[in-house]
Amino acid sequence: MNAMVHPSTVPITVTAGSRGLANVRQRSLLVAKLRTLWVLGLFLLVGLLAFLRIVYLGLTGPSPREVSLNDLLTPQRGEIVDRNGAPLARDFRVYSLWFNPKAMTEGSPLIHSPAEIAAGLARIFPDIDQAEIIAKLKAGKPGYLRKSLLPEEANRVHELGEPALEFPLETTRYYPQGSLAAHVLGYVDSYGHGKVGMEEYYDKELASPEGRAKPSVISIDFRVQSALEDELAKGIELSNAKGAAGVILDVDTGEVLALASLPSFDPNHVKPNDMVVTPEEAKMGEVPRGFNRATNQVYELGSTFKPITVAAAIDAGVITDLSRRWSAKPFKMGRFTIKDMHSMGATLNVEETLIHSSNVVTAQIADELGGVKLKKTMENLGMNARPSIELPARGMPIWPSGVWPRLRTMTVSYGHGLAVTPLHLAEAYAALVNGGIWRPATLRKLSPSEVPQGRRVFSAATSARIRQLLRMIVLYGTGRKGDAPGFRIGGKTGSAEKPGVGGYRHHALISTFASAFPMDRPRYVVIAMMDEPQGTAATSYQRTAAWNAAPVVARVVPRIGPLLGIMPDETRDIDISDLKNLVPQETSEDPE
Repeated sequence: MNAMVHPSTVPITVTAGSRGLANVRQRSLLVAKLRTLWVLGLFLLVGLLAFLRIVYLGLTGPSPREVSLNDLLTPQRGEIVDRNGAPLARDFRVYSLWFNPKAMTEGSPLIHSPAEIAAGLARIFPDIDQAEIIAKLKAGKPGYLRKSLLPEEANRVHELGEPALEFPLETTRYYPQGSLAAHVLGYVDSYGHGKVGMEEYYDKELASPEGRAKPSVISIDFRVQSALEDELAKGIELSNAKGAAGVILDVDTGEVLALASLPSFDPNHVKPNDMVVTPEEAKMGEVPRGFNRATNQVYELGSTFKPITVAAAIDAGVITDLSRRWSAKPFKMGRFTIKDMHSMGATLNVEETLIHSSNVVTAQIADELGGVKLKKTMENLGMNARPSIELPARGMPIWPSGVWPRLRTMTVSYGHGLAVTPLHLAEAYAALVNGGIWRPATLRKLSPSEVPQGRRVFSAATSARIRQLLRMIVLYGTGRKGDAPGFRIGGKTGSAEKPGVGGYRHHALISTFASAFPMDRPRYVVIAMMDEPQGTAATSYQRTAAWNAAPVVARVVPRIGPLLGIMPDETRDIDISDLKNLVPQETSEDPE
């Protein structure tokens, strides 16, 4: 029987072949480890580069041409809509025209000369500045040449055959109504920040997740806004005015349904001179298109203040009998003579004073009222502070501080010596006709529970009397060209000289018609202001408000009334039977 041998005791014979096999295995294992390390290192490097890129973008933000799919699909800013849901501002995907000097890897960055490219672009975009395009191309730096191209425009640029002209598809801010309500909306700059209007005021809100999720509703009705801008533009054309402004305000809530300043600008294509004028233009009194005449510029608004003075005097008990007659003869106050544009007879009652727009009688009424009470009324109407509307551009009134002396009281009573914005005037007239309650103007659409209580400035009885008087001015006085059949408009004209170096500029007027309708149940205030209208054939060579601002209202109201649920009705009107016997047969054609 053979003895068993333990394997561990068996000698192992190592040959040259077995040693070679072991070396091969070791080398293979080493190569595998090295490859693993290389792959791992590559992944770490890619991860590090991605992390650094994320950090870089987080600090600097993507370039205009590096817009992700997520950026294109997700709005960067919330939509702005009018009170009826019509879009006024929204994010939109559009082509842009981008100059890429590195598009060609060899030779010149351009196939054509800069001048040839600029000429070709001018054929597609007639409004471009060819010299500016040439300068950008010669500089050799990448950048935008134009934003918001239509697809057909991009195709035409492509046909120019220039590889350096590219068309990135980007998310941009788009204003579907063009220049409509531009001063209300504002615009968004190249950094994505809101400027000038509601875009600036609600910048953070519109960019927030909540703001992007649902539209921001404002009080503007784009149909009413369109009618106001259209008629103001027509007024500028007919009177050859430098500019115009207008406001349409709900008298019971303070909601602004339309607010316009002309000339305007296109927020889709904002140009540098839209916001800034040259020093030479500034010396000539020019203002940029982006300047808001309705809320930011203050003016002496002339005789539109006279109904305010009369209302304050009625409330204070200075006027208890409308038939009382006052001397209409010019009189001196210190070094100054207070007079009317032409003789209105020896005496006038209150109705005649407003119908003919007498400075002389209004000044006497204010003198009896006193500076303390008139100043308090103006303060209660908000005329000593910036308008409270949700816009960055809000002008500070030129407000006489301290105790008003007699002369100051008299001049303020007929609209001189106190400068306010047209929006201030709209708020004041709302209080005159709505029962006596002043409320701040707002660009937010309000629910019934959000309407502010306001503050009482005039008694309800005084407001009712002023409604009669404003209607009489339109029926018999300076506001007759502001009437529209069936809409029962009431209002007051005002023409005031603009101040300048060394005094007032006698040939530069601010002409305003402040109105409301329908006067038997006022719903809306309509303000139309013309900046430096000229006497033309269309205005019978007159520059006053009766001939240029009042007709704007007469054209606007029939357009907006039916849109707002107010149909013309010539069978009804405010009852003025108790005042008709106080009106003379002869009425004024052109005092204002």
